[in-house]
Amino acid sequence: MVLRIGLLLVLTVLVTACRDLAKSQAMAFEGHPEELPYKVQTSSFEDLNGNPVSLTDFKGKWVVLNYWATWCRPCIEEMPDLVRAQELLKNENYVFLLASDQSLEKIRAFVDERKFDLTFIRLKEAFAQRGVNALPTTFIYNTAGEQVLKIEGQTDWASDGVIDKFKAVQ
Repeated sequence: MVLRIGLLLVLTVLVTACRDLAKSQAMAFEGHPEELPYKVQTSSFEDLNGNPVSLTDFKGKWVVLNYWATWCRPCIEEMPDLVRAQELLKNENYVFLLASDQSLEKIRAFVDERKFDLTFIRLKEAFAQRGVNALPTTFIYNTAGEQVLKIEGQTDWASDGVIDKFKAVQ
């Protein structure tokens, strides 16, 4: 009897933990956005000239903040779609920023070689400090600077469905 109760307790804990883990995982554009209680964090970014960049500089705009690295193949593969999405959303008040924690020299060399028409910035702290556990990871901030979506993994940013959901997200 004690063994059954113990087993039932362990199973309950596992089921609950898995459900909570799944709920906290990145939410793609399927369903409704999970409400996330994060405000835009300031500081910790710089442009490719070493000037400070704050996400609060973009208050009043929707911000798509994509975390990537030069060595991340899925990150690079989704960049043409990010360029296309940026073009498709140019009248929708969106700003696209791509942040890497690599050196300014590596980021500049990548930008010079690849010529993607995107705004690249450098994160001056570890990805984990921003809640980034996998690359690519993208955060969407509303016009008030509140994080409303987190998407982990490569995404088809320029698909009609994703663009429609960008336009509909509140």
